[in-house]
Amino acid sequence: MPTPTPVLVFDVFGTVVDWHGSIVREVQALYPQVDADAFATAWREGYQPAMQRVRSGELGWTLIDDLHRMVLEELLPRFGLTRLSEAEREHLNRVWHRLDPWPDAVAGLHRLKTRHTICTLSNGNLGLLTNMAKRAGLPWDCVLSAEVFRAYKPDPRAYLGAVEVFRLRPEQVMLVAAHHDDLAAARSCGLATAYVERPLEWGAARPKDVSPVPANGWHARDFGHLADQLGC
Repeated sequence: MPTPTPVLVFDVFGTVVDWHGSIVREVQALYPQVDADAFATAWREGYQPAMQRVRSGELGWTLIDDLHRMVLEELLPRFGLTRLSEAEREHLNRVWHRLDPWPDAVAGLHRLKTRHTICTLSNGNLGLLTNMAKRAGLPWDCVLSAEVFRAYKPDPRAYLGAVEVFRLRPEQVMLVAAHHDDLAAARSCGLATAYVERPLEWGAARPKDVSPVPANGWHARDFGHLADQLGC
């Protein structure tokens, strides 16, 4: 019998990869004088406001790589890093291409891939997501990004665009994410949803509430647990 959701689309930052831990480790290695935890948190906190400038029309379409760089430039004075060269700034900005997967992610994706087409649906740009997958061994069948649809989640064009790529009905595509707002927006477009717990997304000092939300079709501790539930 065919699976009811042949395609699983994944949020990436925080759901598949550990952005906070990865940035902390790299900043500690490169700039040990910096509070790496505060730096990683502040950089990520600039993410949604930067995207909102695009959504509102204040900025034209701008890739996440360039939005990350805009936020980084604002952070450097605060953390005493204004002397970084252009090459050093660009290398640091590309840390987002080098994020490490959560420990369960690669094996879990391989299991899920046995019964489903697995695909990114991230606000990250295509080059970033491809470089990340290559380095981390993420076995995507397809890489989709807000860049394809020129619409950042939670814009419905991102979710419905992914559905259209596969020529399916919305309920045949399931978003897998660690963020309830992302999942709620997907459900409003008719997609199925699965929540994956990532309590340490923002680091051990700021654990997330990962309580179930009944509106989600699935709730999993990690990708292995989701694979168990989906019979993979």
